[in-house]
Amino acid sequence: MKDDETVRQAKRNLDRLGEEGGLSSTPVMKSAATSVRDHFAAKDADKSDTIEVWGTRIARVLALIAFFALVLWLFGRIS
Repeated sequence: MKDDETVRQAKRNLDRLGEEGGLSSTPVMKSAATSVRDHFAAKDADKSDTIEVWGTRIARVLALIAFFALVLWLFGRIS
């Protein structure tokens, strides 16, 4: 009897998670991609100051390039 109730409760929880999208990685990936896009598009910079927006975008792209260069350099040192 108790096992049947446990199974029914587990099924209800799984159904609820499936409806809320908790079992799918798509919403998580979409949110992460949107967050990265907004970061590199400098959505958090002051829109009235175009120099700040473009400076932020350029700095973030340069930081990304430097990161990949560092990773490649480290892999070259390991090999």
